[in-house]
Amino acid sequence: MKLIHGSCLAALLGLGSASVTLAQPVKAGAGTYFLQPKAGDKPPPAAPRRTDALLKQAAPTNQWYSSLMFSDQPEVIYAQPLTILATASGLEMALARKEVVPTERRDVEIHYPHRDPLRISPVAFEPGPARLAKATDWAIDIDQSRGSDQMLVTVAHGSPYASFRISRGDVRVQLPAAAQRLESGSDPRVLALRVKDQPYALFGPTGVRWEQVSPTEWIGHLPEGKGYLAAAALPDEQAQTLQLFTRHAYAFVEDTRVTWHFEVATSQVETTFQATTRSMEGPDHGPLLGLYPHHWFRNGTVEGRLGPAFETLRGQIRLLPATEFKTRTTYGGFVPYWPAVAADTPRLADLRDLMKTDQRNARRMMLEIGNGAYWQGKGLQRITQLMSVVEQQGDLAGRDQLLKLTQKRIESWFSGDSQKTYFHYDSGLGTVVAYPEEYFAVQQMNDHHFHYGYWIRAMADIALRDPAWAAKAQWGGMTEMLIADIATMQRGGKDFPFLRNFDPYEGHSWASGIGLGPHGNNQESSSEAVNAWAGLILWGEITGNHALRDLGVYLYSSEIEALNHYWFDLHGLVLAPEYLAKNVEVSMLFGGKYAHNTWWTDEPRQIKGINLLPLTSASGYLGRDPQYVKRNLGALPAEMALHAARGKRADPPDIWQDLFTKYLALADPQAALAGWDRWGSVEFGDTRSHTLHWLLSLNEMGTPDPTVTADTALYSVFRRPDGARTYLAYNATPSPLTVRFSSGRTLTVAPNSLSTHKETQP
Repeated sequence: MKLIHGSCLAALLGLGSASVTLAQPVKAGAGTYFLQPKAGDKPPPAAPRRTDALLKQAAPTNQWYSSLMFSDQPEVIYAQPLTILATASGLEMALARKEVVPTERRDVEIHYPHRDPLRISPVAFEPGPARLAKATDWAIDIDQSRGSDQMLVTVAHGSPYASFRISRGDVRVQLPAAAQRLESGSDPRVLALRVKDQPYALFGPTGVRWEQVSPTEWIGHLPEGKGYLAAAALPDEQAQTLQLFTRHAYAFVEDTRVTWHFEVATSQVETTFQATTRSMEGPDHGPLLGLYPHHWFRNGTVEGRLGPAFETLRGQIRLLPATEFKTRTTYGGFVPYWPAVAADTPRLADLRDLMKTDQRNARRMMLEIGNGAYWQGKGLQRITQLMSVVEQQGDLAGRDQLLKLTQKRIESWFSGDSQKTYFHYDSGLGTVVAYPEEYFAVQQMNDHHFHYGYWIRAMADIALRDPAWAAKAQWGGMTEMLIADIATMQRGGKDFPFLRNFDPYEGHSWASGIGLGPHGNNQESSSEAVNAWAGLILWGEITGNHALRDLGVYLYSSEIEALNHYWFDLHGLVLAPEYLAKNVEVSMLFGGKYAHNTWWTDEPRQIKGINLLPLTSASGYLGRDPQYVKRNLGALPAEMALHAARGKRADPPDIWQDLFTKYLALADPQAALAGWDRWGSVEFGDTRSHTLHWLLSLNEMGTPDPTVTADTALYSVFRRPDGARTYLAYNATPSPLTVRFSSGRTLTVAPNSLSTHKETQP
């Protein structure tokens, strides 16, 4: 079988059909991927609902608006605070309101559904089928043109406006109920209405004439050559609010862009959000940006500048009249692994016994369930984490055996030799998919960052020990492909979309590729997203790719900041009191709701654990608030009792007990070690050896100390109850590295090694 050798996917795809046929495999270093699925395997879905210009680019799957590209009947788009639905009759927009929905689990979900919308359409022609015409970092253009008649609508995260451009004729505004016209001052361009107790405003061009044709319909008669208007939901009926909205209504968003900068010296991530607008008439006063809680909370740069606010599913979205704003987040750091526990550590003999048992069972544990890329990646990381424990405890022969075991398994997937396990690049969508398929990762493009995150982290763990094997010219080439699939930094490229899963404005990832469903896109396991970004950081450090490392730091820090708000509500700004009456955290976050559930079970232990796993050395962020850790775990007995009262039970009863013990250790290591059951259940991404090493390590070092940072990417700091700290730093470079901690401590770290300093007293 002839193989095509190519160092660059873009160059490969530029070859003509005479040189490349779809049946041919393609080399990526020592690995191979295929340009079509093998017999019997289905390809990824097409995304036909795009304009010709966007069809030339990789499809932006896994985003808040992705459903627009896939379905003949578009789904609701949850832009926040607006909900948007493109219909055959026009573009619907509404301001979502809270609904408390009881569940069979005897708790509630919080929904913000698309209800009572305004429908806006041209009078002179029927809107065409909706297509995605443009996608910038947090804004999109929806094209509902028909033939030569054009209709384009711009919506954006945080924006209260939907901005319309039509090529000819007047505009129709249909209401869900009879409306009362509100005072709009002396500006004849403005039509302000109260509809079912919600104020809205429409802003036409100079010369527009608003005509009411029925209690539920208005016509905006537009002057020739001025086919534009903006529609907005208002947060209140104050005159000054309407004046503010009028001032910014004619600044139509043309581009939105997020940039990030990792300040290594201070371990700070500065993110800049910038919008470019075009004034449709009059001076360009710029946009009115809606800031989410993770944007405005404790952000001194926007204090005193924020205006009215909307109450939304994400908490208060507060309005800022500006073209840009910045946020700063502390990057908390991590090291690839923790050092050996002390020789006089209690239960060291237990650890040695467990390591022997786990090494004997490693081949089986590498894939105990499933057969696709998710479970195989999870199993690989499971064994590389075990490998780190074995290595640090001094068993180098055991480490080498585990290293070879994982390398051989990865080669069997990456080589392309197997008829069952392989990777396929789909040029129509711009993606790499793995077979056999799990969790609709091909047919619906789900969970790529979860699946590939495990592979990337496992490959990074291997690269620490065998960099030649993991080099790009060898098996690292396929790793780079997986990274590109989930973390391409280029915008508008043909090969892969920009940051496939990550939503730069919401600050977290989305899991569904096609985003279909009444509640919009969703993400369940925030912790598996964090695991992927930790893998990018480590791979970037090992390979010397600082741009990738810095991207990983941005994604890792942003995802953590978002989950602390929208999953854990650490600051008390987001979750509804009705929800908190029974629940402590969110386990499933959607565009239009949040819930305490999973896709596969309503068993409380797994509901809680899905946002903890995998617990690795990169999971210290979960211990940032020890009291929250205890409160979260403290809710579990009542949740289990309620589950049992419904005639259900966990199987096994202590399922994932190792996860919860490790989680507790981030807040109370002594209690966690005392409560761990050596013979209890083990989550399929972990081992007893890793769990006991984790517990013993935290009993020695103390809990994570987020108050101390360092001037390198790979560091950790822990603090014991007596105040004494343990400092860790890893040097992935070939030269000695001096690491300076913000507490004043300095460590000199040898090349490719971990350095530790343990204070004997504060």
